[in-house]
Amino acid sequence: MPALFTQALVFSVYPIRDFRDFLRFASDLVSDGSNIAYVEAGASNLPPLLLLHGFPSSTNQFRDLIPLLSSTHHILAPDLPGFGLTTTPANYTFTFASITDTISLFLAALNWTNYAVYIFDYGAPIALRLALEQPDAIRAIVTQNGNAYVEGFGHPFWDPIMALWENPTPAARALLRDNVLTLNTTRYQYTAGVPSADLPLINPTTYTLDYLQNLYTPTQKDHQLDLLYDYRTNVDLYPRFHEYFRKSQVPLLAIWGKGDPAFVPEGAKAYKRDLKDANVMFVDAGHFALETKVHEIAEEVRRFLGEKGC
Repeated sequence: MPALFTQALVFSVYPIRDFRDFLRFASDLVSDGSNIAYVEAGASNLPPLLLLHGFPSSTNQFRDLIPLLSSTHHILAPDLPGFGLTTTPANYTFTFASITDTISLFLAALNWTNYAVYIFDYGAPIALRLALEQPDAIRAIVTQNGNAYVEGFGHPFWDPIMALWENPTPAARALLRDNVLTLNTTRYQYTAGVPSADLPLINPTTYTLDYLQNLYTPTQKDHQLDLLYDYRTNVDLYPRFHEYFRKSQVPLLAIWGKGDPAFVPEGAKAYKRDLKDANVMFVDAGHFALETKVHEIAEEVRRFLGEKGC
């Protein structure tokens, strides 16, 4: 898909208003050869807040959230390697360890050393891997359908992916290629579990952009299949994530779309097992809860981070 076309789509779905005082689009070349596209918003003297998106999206998923938080926070939202407008070297290995290393280099290049995080989907294990490397860097966590517990996996959504983990054959990859990495399944991730009255709030441009920008070409599909297979390594790290929670007692708000078929409500409730003061709440939404409940979520994020001094 032509880069200029994808760039135009990204800009077209941002709300139409004057962002010049608080928002800019940029990119940064880090030492592993990746060029990280990102959105930065809010004054640099405000508390820093890192936004990490999920599969199969990009920072575009935060297009409505960023204006609601930029008056209280200095926001940094990168496109992860394999997504959005970020580019990687031809020999880049698409694993969660590699993506975490790249984002770590990116944060170091921008001198982001102490910050709160808003995590979603793939952004959750990446942020928690960062936390294992630098436990004192993360001041607070907002997890919106960002899983860290086996109880959070929704079935049957994860069944074919877990089958790939158990038996990584070409046939298992082909099943996911033909049935998961599609426009129909991308649409499903946006619409499943959403109350029927809210479905008209979901702009078809969002899931169409996700598909065309991140899943469309054979090479993109290969990268995404590699990441779906590698997701199992995040599960292997769950005991270490839980130990980090218990030792740090990092302030955490779990705000969850309760209709999410991929990461179900039990995953949100499980955080309270290791974080005694974790705040857990639910909104009547699906996986991409920001599409229909962005104002409600933004209000809770501002309240939570304000109470924690973050």
